[in-house]
Amino acid sequence: MNVVMIVPTGIGCEIGGHCGDAAPVSRLLGACCDTLILHPNVVNASDVNEMPPNSLYVEGSQLDLFLQGKVFLRRVHSNKVLVVVNKADYQSINAVSAARVSLGIDAEILELKKPLRLIAEMKNGIATGQVENWKELVKQVKAYEFDALAIATPITVDKKTLMNYFKHGGVNPVGGVEAVASKLIAAALGKPVAHGPVDYAMAEHKIVVEPRVAVETITENFIHCVLKGLHQAPRLSKTGGLSVTDVDAMVSPYGCFGPPHQACLDAGIPVIVVRENKSCLKVPENKKFIYVENYLEAAGLLMSMRAGVHPSTVRRPIAHTKVIR
Repeated sequence: MNVVMIVPTGIGCEIGGHCGDAAPVSRLLGACCDTLILHPNVVNASDVNEMPPNSLYVEGSQLDLFLQGKVFLRRVHSNKVLVVVNKADYQSINAVSAARVSLGIDAEILELKKPLRLIAEMKNGIATGQVENWKELVKQVKAYEFDALAIATPITVDKKTLMNYFKHGGVNPVGGVEAVASKLIAAALGKPVAHGPVDYAMAEHKIVVEPRVAVETITENFIHCVLKGLHQAPRLSKTGGLSVTDVDAMVSPYGCFGPPHQACLDAGIPVIVVRENKSCLKVPENKKFIYVENYLEAAGLLMSMRAGVHPSTVRRPIAHTKVIR
């Protein structure tokens, strides 16, 4: 049984809208299926990535392509990861060295000739932003052999907005521009891509923060989660591998609708929507979706699907058997 789990970036989801705070959910849902297909926002948490061992780490726009039936996902034992940085300082070098000796990852660092600039913005309560010099990055990395691209660069963000987020939660102000950058670069390369910010953490502020953002205050470099994810991330294929026809269900937060949802509707894949995981979006309910109150109920529904037990048979009252004449 193969399940897709999404938590869209930059819309302030109660669970997964911060920094890796959907990882426990991914471990729960991962225990209910053979393969859990997720994207970086679900599990990335600076130096922490607790993705379940049976998960596939797929960049968001490439997950869309997969669900649209345009690409296959080919499992791999490991990837050669190229880590691009604006400047190879002690933080980035030590972070990659740490991943090499702890994960056994094959990785090297490339210093960009023209710095990549990510400028975080908030528009109508949604995190987004501008990305500069990404075309130059694509041109430079194409001269090297690698399987997956990790990007470790700073993000320009208003300090007042950032401090308010650390203290009170809400919409992560930097996640949106990271998603924009990853989408642009992944589309140009056709390879797994993920971004982790540097020079962004608030470790110097000795304050107790909202639990869902706490991991962002205890580190200086956010690249380890990306390296762990990309280490065995599936590669895109046009010829074969895991297909959209192999997907049994998708689990989504409440109140959002995008390309993954439409692709599942087109492919006849059940979409399970979790009401407890609200966001800043207010998309009306869809009669074709299955609504549950929380992820515990979603897990139970997945288990019933896996066991071949129709949910209506374990609820009461139970309807009379339908007779068609």
